[in-house]
Amino acid sequence: MKWRVSRQGRGLRCETWRKWPAFRRPRCLVSEGTRARVQAAIDALRFVPSAAARAINSGRTHVVGALVPTLDHEIFSRFLDALEDELAGYGLSLVVATTKDDPEREAERARGLVDIGVEGLIVSGVTRSPVLDALIEKRELPVVATSYFDPSYRLPTVGYDNERAARSALRLILESGHRAIAVYHGPSAGNDRTRSRLKAFGNDPQVEFRFCAMPLDVAAASAAARRDFAEPCTTTAVLALSDVLAQGALFGLQALGISVPDEVSVVGMDDLPSSAATTPALTTVHLPVRKMGQRAATALAKWVEDGIRPAPERLDTKVMRASSSLASVSGIARARMA
Repeated sequence: MKWRVSRQGRGLRCETWRKWPAFRRPRCLVSEGTRARVQAAIDALRFVPSAAARAINSGRTHVVGALVPTLDHEIFSRFLDALEDELAGYGLSLVVATTKDDPEREAERARGLVDIGVEGLIVSGVTRSPVLDALIEKRELPVVATSYFDPSYRLPTVGYDNERAARSALRLILESGHRAIAVYHGPSAGNDRTRSRLKAFGNDPQVEFRFCAMPLDVAAASAAARRDFAEPCTTTAVLALSDVLAQGALFGLQALGISVPDEVSVVGMDDLPSSAATTPALTTVHLPVRKMGQRAATALAKWVEDGIRPAPERLDTKVMRASSSLASVSGIARARMA
């Protein structure tokens, strides 16, 4: 439908935004005078380009989706912040949905994102439902899996070796002489990252592990520590597979009047900024979540924009030793006898 713009734009005829050549052609092909007249008409009409119309015309939405377990935890907010910033540099917008570590829910949310036109997906871990696998294959959808590194997985992975990261934390504890260790971890059903970390402990007959599964929150870990250490016990260290649980354990021990690290050592995983602010500061394993967000964004953007399937990428983890694990077992024994 053709129409004539207001007095300010008199003389300019157009059909739709997509046919306005002054803003679709390079500046070198359009005079500044013409561009200025079109801009004046746009301003006078208070015209806003329709993303939906542009998507119909181009066949593209410039939108990608991210499926994460939850928005409740700091580690995911840091990841998404880096992911969105990096995607914006490629002209891509981000839509987020949560899965609660439920493969069926993940498939449902993915279907919803595909229905609104996302051009690719970022997912957590490597456990998918057959329904989602079929959707990805049918749509030939670019999908990058994060928080996990597995070069043999059918989708590109950008993340860390969870088992190796947990093993580095365990090694630190064992080197201090600990042989009775409480392992606090979140639910493993539906969470391949947690299952991979649990593989680090093996079956060493010289080490007594006490595994405690719990909801991934501070209150649950605090309650567990108050229960586990209410009476004298042989356990001298808590290794939490998340900083959230390590902080909860620290608070629970302090509530019992147990000194950390003098009587019990505590080690976490994630390296959340808040872990440096606890008293004592928490020994933890640094997981490069911001870098992971940036690298995953770059991988997906190049796949979406250029059709280049990314190679798997492993990101290094590092033990960040702090005050919560400085005591040796011999020192703990002396402190408990005092």
